[in-house]
This record gives sequence, C-alpha cells and structure tokens, in this order.
Amino acid sequence: MRHARRNTALAAAAAAVTATALIGTGTAGAGPAPDPNIPDVCADRRPEPADPGSYGMQLDGTFRHPSLTPVDEENGHPFPGRNKNYDTRSYIRNMKVEAAYEGADFTPDYWHTWQNIVDFDGRRYLFQYDRSEGRVYDVTDVKKVKVVEKLSRGDVDGDETKPNRDWAANDYWGASTIQWNKRLNAYVMVQSFESKRQIDDLLDDPAKDKYHNPDGVKKVRSKPGLKGFKVYRLDGPRKKDWKLLATVSTDSTQRDPLHSDTSKAQQGSGSLDVPYWTGERYMFIATAPDDTYSGSEYPTNLYSAGYQSWDMADPAHPKLLDTWHLPGQRTGEDAAYAKNPRCGNHTSWMGARMPLFLPKPVERGGRYAFAAMGGYGLTVLDVSDPAHMRTVSHLDLPASVSGTEGDNIDVSQYEKTGMIYFSGYPLTEDCYEPYKDVYQIDVKDPKNPRVVGALPRPTPPRSAGFTDYCQRRGSFGPKRTGYYTNPGRHTPGVLGYGFYNAGVQFFDVSNPAKPEITAYFVPKAYAADTPDYAYGNQTHGIYVEWDRNIAWAMTNHGIYALSSRKVLGKPDLNRPAKPFRNSEF
Repeated sequence: MRHARRNTALAAAAAAVTATALIGTGTAGAGPAPDPNIPDVCADRRPEPADPGSYGMQLDGTFRHPSLTPVDEENGHPFPGRNKNYDTRSYIRNMKVEAAYEGADFTPDYWHTWQNIVDFDGRRYLFQYDRSEGRVYDVTDVKKVKVVEKLSRGDVDGDETKPNRDWAANDYWGASTIQWNKRLNAYVMVQSFESKRQIDDLLDDPAKDKYHNPDGVKKVRSKPGLKGFKVYRLDGPRKKDWKLLATVSTDSTQRDPLHSDTSKAQQGSGSLDVPYWTGERYMFIATAPDDTYSGSEYPTNLYSAGYQSWDMADPAHPKLLDTWHLPGQRTGEDAAYAKNPRCGNHTSWMGARMPLFLPKPVERGGRYAFAAMGGYGLTVLDVSDPAHMRTVSHLDLPASVSGTEGDNIDVSQYEKTGMIYFSGYPLTEDCYEPYKDVYQIDVKDPKNPRVVGALPRPTPPRSAGFTDYCQRRGSFGPKRTGYYTNPGRHTPGVLGYGFYNAGVQFFDVSNPAKPEITAYFVPKAYAADTPDYAYGNQTHGIYVEWDRNIAWAMTNHGIYALSSRKVLGKPDLNRPAKPFRNSEF
C-alpha cells in the first residue's frame, strides 16, 4: 500500500470505468479527450480484476502470478495460503546486522527515500530524504549513528505550499546527486524539482482520473512552481550549509532556463529522480520538457519523460545541450504510440523515471548509455557527443501489467561482462500483478541487445514456515541496487537489491550463466510505531558503502547497517580511510 487516498481513488476509478466501458472492444478515440495532451489513441482497454482462480499457490509450493491486473495499490488481495498476519520475524544468511535504528528519526517516509553520502572534516554523513521529510546522520561510527539534522513539514500537515522553519513555500529536497567538483573545490548538489507524479488534485472525485477529470488536469497544469533542478554548493552536512548556485527550468517554452518565472505555471514534469552527474562536465536527466510529452497510460500521471544532456562546466551556469525521446512519447505521434501493446490500458507507466545509466562517464571515454523507460522498454544511446545523443538500438521487454515495468538498470558489471540488469518493481500487495523479473541483458554488441536470462527468484528459508514470499504479505519484488552515487568502487560480481518483503538480497553474478543468491537479510515487517497502512511496504531501498563494505537497508520502520564478509568483504565500522569523491577516481 502506497498512499491511501490516491490508491482508493484509483480503485474506484477502475471500478467506475469497468462498469461503463467495453474493455478492449471499443473504437480508437472512444470518448472525448479532456485535455489535448492526454493520450486518446486507442480504445479503453483497462484490465479487469484478475480471476481469483487464475493465480495463487501451486501444489509444489510456488506462487502463480496473475498475468494482467489493473492499478490497485491500496487493497490487499488475500488468497488461500497467505499468512493471516504480517510477519514479525526476521531471516538472515551470510550477513550480520551491525546496528539497527528504528523510529521516526530514522523513517523520513514509509514508502520511499533517497540517499547520499558526503564527508566533511573526517566525518561521514548519510542523507536520507523524500521531498519535505529529510534526515542527516553522522554515520562515522556505524554502531553509534547520530541524527544531526531533521527536516519536516509536519507542523503544517505536509503542505508544500506553506513555509515553515525548515522550508520556504514550494521548496523541498528533491532526488539529488552530490559530487565533488574540482572547479569549486567543494561538494555540489544537483537537486531535482518535479511535479508530483501521482496527482492528488486529480482525485477530488474518486471515480475520475486524468482521462475523466478535465478540471483536475487544468488545476495541475496551472500550479505555479519550478519544473527543473537546483544547484547548490555544500559547505557542510546541514541545510544551513547549502549555498544556492543556480535555479534551472527544464520547461522548453521558457526563454531563459536560468531565469524562469517560478511564480507562474511551468510546463512538463521537471527533472525526475537522481540526475546523472559525476562532478565533471556532462549531466543527464530524465524530463518531459513540455506538456506534449504525454504518451503514458498511467491514470494519474500527465507526463512521459525523455532525456536531456547539460553542460555543467560551470555549475552555476548549466547549459542545455540536447533533448531526446522515443517516437510515440509526444502528442501527435499517434502512429508510433498505437503500436505499443499497452496503448489504451490506462495502467502502464510509460517513459523514464530514472536518468540514463552510464557504465563509464563520457569524460573518461564512456560512449554508451542505457535508458529504462517502463512500458517503452530498453534503448541504447550513443552519448559520446552529449550535444547529439543518438539512438543505437531498442529492445521491447515483455509486458508486465500492472506495476512498474522498468525503471532501473544496473550497469556495474558491463565493463567486465557486457551484461546489464534491467528491472521494474511491484506496486501492489500480495503479488497481485505479474512478477517483476530482473532481466539479464547481453549488450556486448550495443546494436543488438538480447535478453539472456533473469536473476533467480528469492525464496524463504525453511524456518519461515511458508514456501513463497507472496505468502508473507506486503509487496514482493526488486526495487533497485542503489545508485551510482554509492561511495567506493563496486565489488565485481555482486548485486544487492532491496526486495520489499524479501528484505535485502545479494546476488553473485560473477558467472552470468549461473547467477545465485549468496546472502540476504529479511527484517521484520514493521515496528511498534509503524502505522498499519505501511506494513506492506517493507524494505524499499539499499545503499552500499563499497569503500567500507557496509550496506544500509531502508525500511518502513528504520534503517539497518549490514555487513557480509563472504559477499562484501571485511567491514570497516569506523572513520573511512579517505573522503568519497567520485570525480577523483
């Protein structure tokens, strides 16, 4: 369960449409489009609820997933063999819990958080945040973590339009990269500013979404504020140490991106998720630059993001270099959009969520970048000239509706094996959607990417008393392996995923033909102060300090510091040997 009001409304909208529409049998363009930039290309083919007899536990103890489901993130979907209660036990193999920290100080958000590491004056700090809720921890001593900053809008009920002691009106902590910049001899943070992806304003009437609520869409379009990114110099770990260098709009209709009018509505999505920038010259972001980037079926998201490249030679004066998207993503590209089998399902997320994934920075000879674009699949780009990004190849992945079909690519093994790891993540509880495989894709020949396998599905230990994690309750499936911002050099042959109710799972991929799970830590489902509506959203993040061999697990009730001599090597629980500076590698 993600956000109660939003998800209840989505379920109501699906029920209302199912009751009044012919699913999959209408004519293209049936019903008036409430907005010129809402896709109206194919018949309404919103999935009906799955037949309970078509999925569930099998005789051999495995779980059969439904093949197609509507968006329904709020409700549980019990099946014979599912646990009556959420699991309060934990399970561990080849790992050690070095420290555990619970409570509100260590849980900025129950659903998702971003992380960054910085080093100041011999101390290491971990940032954990999601928009207005943020924490800064001193993690120099892993066993004695201290909270040094707590940011919140709790005193104004989380309303981002209202200022308080921590934030100005419409300000927040967007997904960020923080890198050492040699020109400024300082850490520099590039912070994404985006419109909210699931639009609460669309849900004033629970039976309506973007397809049936023109007033709500208009309200969202007219909301003032920045769509783009901000650049800060960091002179210390606390917010008071941030020094604003630039405010940049990604709205292509703005005459001057560095001097846009944030008191008025801007077009597009803004910058999404963690910008790709290593502190050197070139940066890549995911963005929908204007409202015509609309080719996405998800019922409460208005945008379909492509990519932009920026020149960051002077971090205070970023310069736009190029913009790229796939045919079908923009209004009017109907023929290309209609070819996608998801067209009309009013369910699939289509377009980028994360920026491009680069195995090697362009400044150090990197040429290829990989794009994970949800229902649009995988694209390989040549970015050796960032001012002219070029499509090299494209690969459609099997439809996996609902849930997020693809937003993460781990490229840490590419230079050695030619293999990348492509995955989406689940959005429902009780496995009420197709399983989200982590695809092994061979891209040794970038012109011909090929799916050659998938990572093994985690299974519970015998001591658990159940045979499949779907029975444990909550969401089950991969999230991400962390980010390129993790300090240190990635250990070859090792991938660690946050896996929701399966905790943290580490895979040995040193032999791509025989990947295996070598270690895991599955925490309890919740703590004493976790609200019951968040029980199902368990381990949603992992952040590895490769230079200290410590893995941080982010859960709905706190954070865990984990080690594994077998997988990561001997842990360093004290002050790091040297500060993390990606651009100095």
